Amino acid sequence: MSKSNLPQFIILVVLMLLGIAPDAVSAELRVAGILTDHMVLQRDQPIHVRGWTEVGDAVTVTFADQTKQATSDKNGKWSVTFEPFAASLQGRLLRIKSGEESIVINDVLVGEVWHASGQSNMAMTVGAMSRELETVKDDIAEADYPGIRFCRINEPESPEPLTDLRKPVDWIVCQPKTVSRFSGVAFYFARRLNAELNVPIGVIDTSRGGTPIEPFIPRSAFDSHSTLKKELELGDREDLVGIWKLPGGVRARDANWLPGRLFNSRMAPISRFSVRGTIWYQGESNSGVQEDPRDYQHKMRALINGWRQEFGNEKMPVYFVQLPGSGAGEGWPYLRGQQRLAADLPHTGMVVTIDIDGEGIHPPNKIDVGHRLARWALAKNYGKRLAFSGPMFDRQEIHGKKIIIHFLHGESGLMIAKKEGLAKPVEVLDEELLNFEITDASGDWQPAIATIVGKTVIVTNTKVSSPIAIQYAYAVSPENCNLYNHAGLPASPFCSLPDLLTYDPKLPE
Repeated sequence: MSKSNLPQFIILVVLMLLGIAPDAVSAELRVAGILTDHMVLQRDQPIHVRGWTEVGDAVTVTFADQTKQATSDKNGKWSVTFEPFAASLQGRLLRIKSGEESIVINDVLVGEVWHASGQSNMAMTVGAMSRELETVKDDIAEADYPGIRFCRINEPESPEPLTDLRKPVDWIVCQPKTVSRFSGVAFYFARRLNAELNVPIGVIDTSRGGTPIEPFIPRSAFDSHSTLKKELELGDREDLVGIWKLPGGVRARDANWLPGRLFNSRMAPISRFSVRGTIWYQGESNSGVQEDPRDYQHKMRALINGWRQEFGNEKMPVYFVQLPGSGAGEGWPYLRGQQRLAADLPHTGMVVTIDIDGEGIHPPNKIDVGHRLARWALAKNYGKRLAFSGPMFDRQEIHGKKIIIHFLHGESGLMIAKKEGLAKPVEVLDEELLNFEITDASGDWQPAIATIVGKTVIVTNTKVSSPIAIQYAYAVSPENCNLYNHAGLPASPFCSLPDLLTYDPKLPE
């Protein structure tokens, strides 16, 4: 490095250590860090390409049959927008030129791009799955899918939104030697989409293990609920104990848990990179030991609405995973209920996993999770005619000593079924519906007899003469949750009167 470049280099290092994107500090031509070799661009949507160069320089960008030009502004920023492209499995060059400088990005595909985020169950890799599931080893050996590309963003937190990633990402082509590093949920989701659609699939993974929902919510969305407002106020003071003591707050361990901090570093820099939608798997760190799941539905709404605003797409689909029974803590039943209540937002969908076997907080079967997420996308975004949800509580009718439960997504009819491992659920005719409870005004929940009648379930208990509500699978780790629709998708845990459910975590003094 020459002496003349040394001061600029020092400035760049200092800015990166402070979490500040260097913007116009470097006059060298560069592009946003998400734009690298082997990437996938979103089909049928405008494509934004942006970067930095010397102030006032002309920039020419070419991809396929389109060429766009721009002039950098007073901060050295430039951007162009391409008209939408059709899907293409052909790897093509993206060329950027300014004066004597040029950048060539190789092997660029056009297809469907999805964002994957959450905590450790989204981050859990295909390789980790293979250590517990023998069939995953076969999937790894066969994972030669040149049309599937993954990139992983591991940026540390930032107190302010970054304009660019601190370092460029690597887009990785799916091969047997690379797939073990991919998110398991995202891989099986992408593989299903790739097989059904026959177009390239790109996944951007921004998950981080052990984190609650708050750091992923953009700052602008914290004004949507009183608990969120208070969390942001305390977070700005980095008052970790105050957030923990706050009713509906969270047990923040360090700055990575603070409001907006991971959105600022991992998502704000890619907010102009077009994607089809998002898959999300999180909740464990909002409902564990001494963690408070109250108000989680409002946090989910803030997350989804905030992302849509920041990504400039008010209809961006967000499909999320309801927590399973494996490894559950005492707050998980309440949080599952909060997740269900948030599923009424338009263009969202919830995947139920209460029937998936496993041990510990990381059940290895991410195959069913990925496939169930893909069902939502295939049905809702790609026009495929297939069932996408299991039975979801709709309403109850009280008739004397019995309550009749009506469900959404029960059009194919309801059934009692059993799921063994990775196998599809199989209908059983000689078993009873389990995990139903009934209560009267006393609030004393009693085991109930539940019977399928057509597309409804009738619930009774002879000791409860004036019932007011039903709950299903409301337990830390309910066993043999066996209510399904005939598409083989499980019913979500629910309480027919959610206001009956309260939670009083043991918060610090």
